[in-house]
Amino acid sequence: MAQIKKAPVKEIDFTWVGKDKHRRHAAGEIAASDENAARLKLRQQGINVTRIKKKAQSIFTKRIQKVTPADIAIFSRQLATMLNAGVPVVQALDIVGHGHENPSMRDLLLTIKGDVESGDTLTQALRKHPAQFDDLFCNLVEAGERAGVLESLLEKIAMYKEKSESMKKKIKKALMYPIAVVLIAFIVTVVLLIFVVPVFEDLFKSFGADLPAFTKMVIAMSKWMQAYWWIIAAILVGLTYVFKFFKRTSEPFNYFIDKTLLKVSVVGVIINKSAIARFSRTLATMSAAGVPLVEALESCAGTCGNRVYAAAVLQIREEVAVGQRLTFAIQESGLFPHMVQQMVQIGEESGALDAMLSKVADFYEEEVDNLVDNLSSLMEPMIMLILGVLVGGLIVAMYLPIFKLGSAIH
Repeated sequence: MAQIKKAPVKEIDFTWVGKDKHRRHAAGEIAASDENAARLKLRQQGINVTRIKKKAQSIFTKRIQKVTPADIAIFSRQLATMLNAGVPVVQALDIVGHGHENPSMRDLLLTIKGDVESGDTLTQALRKHPAQFDDLFCNLVEAGERAGVLESLLEKIAMYKEKSESMKKKIKKALMYPIAVVLIAFIVTVVLLIFVVPVFEDLFKSFGADLPAFTKMVIAMSKWMQAYWWIIAAILVGLTYVFKFFKRTSEPFNYFIDKTLLKVSVVGVIINKSAIARFSRTLATMSAAGVPLVEALESCAGTCGNRVYAAAVLQIREEVAVGQRLTFAIQESGLFPHMVQQMVQIGEESGALDAMLSKVADFYEEEVDNLVDNLSSLMEPMIMLILGVLVGGLIVAMYLPIFKLGSAIH
C-alpha cells in the first residue's frame, strides 16, 4: 500500500524573551508550527522562556504575502510549461511551489500538491480553494484532465489571466491620474480656506475698503470651514463607512453603482467595452476547451466585471438552456453591439464560435487600450474645470480687492 504523504505544516514566526543556560537574559525569534512547538524547540536549546508571542507583521508584509491574480497567472504558465516538458503534476507542483517568492502562494501550492498526492485530481484539489481558483479556472482544468490536454488548457488559462490582468492594470493606472488631481485640488482648497484666506481677510480689514461680493462669499465660506470643519470630516467619514457597508452587504446597491458607472462619460465607455472584451475572451477560451455552452455562460457571468452585464449573461444562459440560439439571446439582451451579434452568428453557423469570439475579444481589448491611453487627454477639460472652480476661484476672489484698490489709486 502506497504511503500517503501529509501536506507540509505551515510554520509561524514567534518572538521570545527568556534566560539561557547561564541564566543570562536572552531574546530572539523562532519559527514553529504553533506556540507549544516553539517552546519545545527553545527548551531543547536550553532556553527558559518567560514570554513568547507571534511576530507582528506590518500591513505592507501582509499585502505582499496575499495571493494575487498575477500569482495565479504565473502559476498557470509555469505549470503548463513543466507539463509540456513531461514533468508529472505532483513534481511540477512541488518545484513551482518551493520556487515561489510569495509565502502564501508557496503554502497554497504545497497544500494542493499534498491533496493530489493523497489521491485527489488536480481539479478537486483546486476546488478546495475557491478564493484563489474560481469556477472558470477549475472548469477549464477539469476539461483538460478529461480530454488529456491539461497543458494546452493551462496555457489558455495563463493567456486569459495575463490579458485580463493587463487590462485591469491599465484601467487602474489611467484612472489614478484624474482621481489624484481632483483629490489634491480638494485638499489644497481646504488648506486655502482654513489657513490662507484668514490672512487675506486681516489684510483687507486694514484697507477699510468695501469688498467685492465674490470675496465676501469666499471669506464667509472660510469662516464656516474654520468653525465647522469637523462636521465636513464627520460627514465624509460617515459617507465612506455607509458606502463600504452597503457595497459589502447590498446587492441592489452594487447593481445600482455598476449601472450608474456605465452611463458616466468616458469611464462608462471603457467599462462597457471592457465587459464585452472579458465576456468574449472567457467564452472563446471555454468554447475552445470544449466546455458546454450553458456551463461556459455561467462562468462568463462572473468575469464581466459589471453586475449589469453579469445579470444579462445569466439571462442569456437561461434562454440558451431552453433551446434559444446564442445569437438571438445576445440580441434580446440589448447590451451587445451589432458587430458582436454578427460575429457570434457567423461563429454559430460556421462552427467556429471560439475563433469569432477571440476576434471580438481582440478588437475590444484594442479599443480599451486606445481609450485608456487617451483617457488623460479626454478628461483634461473636466480636470481643468474642477481646478479652475476650486483653486482658481479662491485665488481670484482673494486678488479682486487688490485689483480694485490698485485701480482706485490710479
